[in-house]
Amino acid sequence: MMKKTALLFIFLSGYFSFAQKTTTKVHDSPNYSITLPDVWKVMDNENIVNIFPDSQVGAITISEYHDLELPKTETKKFILALYKSSDEENKIKSKSSKKGYTEYNYEYFDEKEKLFWITKVFQKEKDLYLITINCGQKYWNGNYMKLFNETFDSFKIKK
Repeated sequence: MMKKTALLFIFLSGYFSFAQKTTTKVHDSPNYSITLPDVWKVMDNENIVNIFPDSQVGAITISEYHDLELPKTETKKFILALYKSSDEENKIKSKSSKKGYTEYNYEYFDEKEKLFWITKVFQKEKDLYLITINCGQKYWNGNYMKLFNETFDSFKIKK
């Protein structure tokens, strides 16, 4: 009985030490915010922000456009054109989101470069936010996938 209790204790302590939450920081812009692991880097070049781990196995890129003349009927074509994808437009999911934005979601795997791409577009009138994850196939599992998705999902538009 003592051996089973000790084994259970060791297993649970190991599990909880790996399950601890990563410390984070917030990248704040005038129009949006995003929460990322505090050890990740942020490169901000005017309206394009790149967020990535030190290992540079992938990145999250945020681009914002204002006064953009892109009709909603063309947004799915625009997203497919970014990847030169032959996918059908119905592979891109869309829904109304908070604050009056239409949210588009698309996942694409680049066979040649072996990269996973996940894209979200938020569009309202002439404002458009394009958020993408790109990550090498061999890293798109376990902790990197979790960290990229948590960061990606924390994106919030302020207005």
